[in-house]
Amino acid sequence: MRLTRYFAISICTMVIGCQPQPTPKMVKIEGEAQGTTWHISFWSPNNINVKLVEDNINNRFDELDKNLSNYRPDSTISLFNSALSTEPIVVGEEIVELVAQAKIVSDKSLGCYDLTVKSLFDLWGFDKYQLMNPSAIAIAETLKDTGMQHIKIKSNSMAKDRAQVHVDLSSIAQGYSVGELAEILERYNIKNYLVEIGGEMVVKGYKPNGESWKVAIERPLPDKNILHKLLMIKQDQAIMTSGTYRHYFDNNGVRLSHILDARTGYPVTHNTVSVTVLHKNPMLADAWSTALLCLGHEKGIDIANENSINALFITDKNNELIEYSTNGFDLFTTSAVKSDGNKKH
Repeated sequence: MRLTRYFAISICTMVIGCQPQPTPKMVKIEGEAQGTTWHISFWSPNNINVKLVEDNINNRFDELDKNLSNYRPDSTISLFNSALSTEPIVVGEEIVELVAQAKIVSDKSLGCYDLTVKSLFDLWGFDKYQLMNPSAIAIAETLKDTGMQHIKIKSNSMAKDRAQVHVDLSSIAQGYSVGELAEILERYNIKNYLVEIGGEMVVKGYKPNGESWKVAIERPLPDKNILHKLLMIKQDQAIMTSGTYRHYFDNNGVRLSHILDARTGYPVTHNTVSVTVLHKNPMLADAWSTALLCLGHEKGIDIANENSINALFITDKNNELIEYSTNGFDLFTTSAVKSDGNKKH
């Protein structure tokens, strides 16, 4: 169901000796797509055809779904995955670019980030929400079909050197989709907005009252839905958060996260439960948030600093939340609400 709502924020700016300035209006559009909800807030001094903007957004969602969705058997990426051929298959420049960027992040994250972990994901039972506890032999066999080195890209085509290799774009596609929606707003010369899909977002400009956009970081604990930290974003940024605290198995008191290390075939074992990344590019912010969560704060924070990635790591040590941030993270944000986590650098 697609809904459109309009909200007006009444602001009257008075300058001595001048007429009152027109009141900016905040427009909010929302709906459902990609298995989640999306929300867009924007304002502009220009006269905007909101219905036309919304139509363009929904059309773009349809295109993205047809191309990138792993849940549609007829999508471009699903057809690639189901093909038994190792010959190049035309997938289009969009998918090739996503895979190209993912290869770079995979290399810089020492192979921890990988788009080919779907077979491992299914092996562990995360696709059906039922723990399978695979044997070491089964994991070793599945690892043969895992690894970005199995994927070759060229122009608008992609090939795999093993027929059973599957590519899952979900860890980069949602960030890419956020950027695509922002691009639609830019076409209408909208320069002040917040675009969010399933908690992944990009902000630009400021609110009609001149305040910075505020972004909430959820407290990364199971079965909780409370605020951990509220950030005021100082510059135009994408803000992407990945966590281990929502999708996991409890195996006799041991938490098995859905974040799998592509190098070992096993769920990550560190105590980092959440990573938030700030980046100009929402696609890269999305990929890096997953990559750094896979690495954990001890290894991840150094790699993030080496690659100029602004990130906030939250770890859970004996039920105490501890924050670790990279060198540049605080340059782009101001904490609008004091968190209850201890802060370290």
